[in-house]
Amino acid sequence: MKKTLSLVMALALVLTLFAGAAMAESTLTYAEGTVLRMATGYNSAKTGISFDAETAGSGVTLADGNTYNAGDLKPTWVEVENVLGVKFEDKYQGNSAAKEFEYWKDRLGEVDMISGTAATLSEYGEAGSLVNLAEYLDQMPSFKAYLEANPIVRLSITGNTDTGAIYFSPYFDGVNDIERMPLMRVDWVVKLLDGEGEFTADACNDLPDPVYQPYMPISGTVDIDTVTLDGTGTEIITKNYDAFGNVVAVMNDAGALTGVQAVNLLREYIDKVYDGYYGTARSNLFIGQNAAWDVDELVALLRCVVANPQTLNGTDSVQGLFSREESNNQRRVDMFRFAGHLFGVRGLESRQDYLYIDTDGSLHDARQEVASYEAVARMHDMAQEGLISKAFLDSSEENSGTYLENDLGFMSYDYNQTQTIMNATKLNDGEKYMAVMVPVARWYDGTDENGVYMRFTESWRSVKTDGWGISKAGVEGNQDKLNAALALIDYAYSEKGQILMSYGPDAFIKTNDDGSYVTFTFNGKEMPVIADATYEELWDKANGNYTNYARMYLGSTLSFAKSQAFEYQCTHEVGKEGAGKISVAIALGTINHPELAVMDNGWYTSVPTVLPNTKTESDMINTFSELTSSGKFASNKDGENVFVDIIVKGFTGENMTSAEEAAATVTDSWGGTQYLFLKSSAWQRLQAYYASLNG
Repeated sequence: MKKTLSLVMALALVLTLFAGAAMAESTLTYAEGTVLRMATGYNSAKTGISFDAETAGSGVTLADGNTYNAGDLKPTWVEVENVLGVKFEDKYQGNSAAKEFEYWKDRLGEVDMISGTAATLSEYGEAGSLVNLAEYLDQMPSFKAYLEANPIVRLSITGNTDTGAIYFSPYFDGVNDIERMPLMRVDWVVKLLDGEGEFTADACNDLPDPVYQPYMPISGTVDIDTVTLDGTGTEIITKNYDAFGNVVAVMNDAGALTGVQAVNLLREYIDKVYDGYYGTARSNLFIGQNAAWDVDELVALLRCVVANPQTLNGTDSVQGLFSREESNNQRRVDMFRFAGHLFGVRGLESRQDYLYIDTDGSLHDARQEVASYEAVARMHDMAQEGLISKAFLDSSEENSGTYLENDLGFMSYDYNQTQTIMNATKLNDGEKYMAVMVPVARWYDGTDENGVYMRFTESWRSVKTDGWGISKAGVEGNQDKLNAALALIDYAYSEKGQILMSYGPDAFIKTNDDGSYVTFTFNGKEMPVIADATYEELWDKANGNYTNYARMYLGSTLSFAKSQAFEYQCTHEVGKEGAGKISVAIALGTINHPELAVMDNGWYTSVPTVLPNTKTESDMINTFSELTSSGKFASNKDGENVFVDIIVKGFTGENMTSAEEAAATVTDSWGGTQYLFLKSSAWQRLQAYYASLNG
C-alpha cells in the first residue's frame, strides 16, 4: 500500500463530517436569556448573523413563511436562540475575519465572541485575550468527541503544545473531501475527438510554433490504475509510447500543422498509444469515468481547441485555460495550483502557506523548491503558445467572467458546484461544462525512487484559516456569558447543531409525516433532503449558489462545520455527473490525496492549517515580508504572486532568471531558511504533543 495509518490512528474512528457527534448533553448552565455579543460573520455585511439593509430591502419573506427586516437575526440564529435560550446582540462590522479582529482587538471587553484568523486568534489567546477552550472540553461533550474522532483537526487548532490550549472553534467548508476540480466544455472534446473516420472542418487556424516540451515519457510504457468505464471496478490502462510516440513530441516535430491536422494527429495517438481501448469514443480519455489523461495529452487537446474555434464556437477565436476572474488575484492563483497537479508538485495547494510534509515527516516549503518554478515555467510555455487565455495574461484584454456564456472559454480549475451552475444560467442546450478526472502525473511519494505515475490531488478539505474565539475580557466575571458561549460552540458540533449550521432550521428541510427528515445517502451517511421551497428559493434569490444563499439568507455556513450534503443537492445535474465520476475514483482508490490523520508515510499527512508557533516565532516570521500573506506570494484579491507572474511573463526581475535562482532567492534572500526552521520547530513540537496524547 502506498499509505497506511499510524498505529495509534488505527484505533481512531473513520473521518467523516459528522464523526464525533456526541449523544451526551452539555453540563454547562447559565441564566435563561443570557446575552452574547457577537462580533462574528463571514467577510461582508451581507453574510453576518443578521440581515443587512440591502439583502432585507423592505422585508424579505423566506421559505419558512416568515418575513425578515434589516437588523433581524437570520433564521439559523433565531433557532439557536430558541434551542439554547440565549439572546444574540449583533456587533459584527461586516469585515473579513482578519479585519474584524483588527477592529475589536483593543476593545475586546465590548464583545463576547469574535471572528479572526486562526493564527491571530492563537496569538492573542497565548497573550491571554481569549478563552482556552481546552480547559472546558469535559463540559463540551460534542466538541470533545469531534476532536477525538478527528485528530488532525485537534492538531490544527492547538495553540500551545505545552498546555494543549485551543483558542478558537474550527471552521470547515466541508471536510475530508475533494475541493477544486478540473472543469471542461466536454461537448467540445466530444466534437473534436469522437466518431469514425477523420475529423474535417471547413475552416480552422494554424498552430503557432511549439514552445511547450514533453513532460511524460517519449518512449516505453506507463501503467495507470483506472476505474472501468461503468464505474464498477478498476483496471490497468497502458500508455504505450513505442506504438506512436509522445503526442507533444510528435506535434512539435511535425512542422506546420493546421487545426484539422492537429485533431487527426491526436486521434491517431489515442488509437495507437491506447491500442484501441477508447474506440471511437476517444473523448473518454479526458472526460470518461475511465479517463487517464496527463498534461501532455491536455496540451495536445488545448492546441486542437484553440486552433478550431470555427468548429467549436463559430468564430475565429477561443481561449484554452482561463481563471474565473482575470483581475482577481484570489482566482488567478488557481492557475498555479492546477500546475502542481499537472506536473506532480506538492505544496502549491497546501492547507497552510506552501507547506507540505515529506516522506520522512519533515516539513517542506514549495516556494523554496526548484520543481515548483519548473512547473509554472512550463505553464508559461503553454501561455506563449496561446493555450492560456488572453484575459489571464493581460486583464485589459477581455472579461473572463463572460467566457462561458459567450462560448469563448474551454477549461478552468475551480469549485464544481458554483461553476457548473452555469449549465443552467449561461449555457445553451447541448453545451456541457463539467468536472473531469484529476490528471495523471509523476509523484514522488517515497514508494519508488523514480516516482509513481498516478492521480493525486492536494485539493483536500480540512480546517479553514478562520474561526471564532471567546473574548476573555468580554465574559470575564460573568459565568453565564462564558458558559453560554461554550455551549454555543458545543452545540454547533452536535449532530443536530451541525445540520442546523449547514441547512438552517427544520422549516427549510423536507420532512416525513411523522416529522422525521427525508434523507439521502451522501458519502456513506444518511443526510437530510432540503425542502422543495428551499430549492426554489435558492435559485430565485441566489441563482442556485448554495453558499451565497445559506450565508446571506439562512445565516448558516458562517463558521463551524459546513456539510457538503446541502450543496450537493443544489448542484446542477451536469455538476453531479462530473463530481460523481471523481467520487467513484476516490472511493476505488485511483485518486490519492492527503489524509486528515498522522500517516506512517508522512507524504500523505495533510499539513495542519495552523502550526503552534510562539508569539516570538510568529513575530520573527512576520519580518520575512516577502513570505507573509501580503507579500510576494499573496492569494488575496489585490495581492501579487510570483508564481502567477512567472506564468504570465516568465522569469523576469527579482533575481529570478531561472527556476534554480528563483528557489535560491526565497531561501537565501527572503528569509526562507529561517522561515522553514521556525515552522518546522512548531511542527516538531506538535508531533511530540500528539505522541504524548496517544502515549
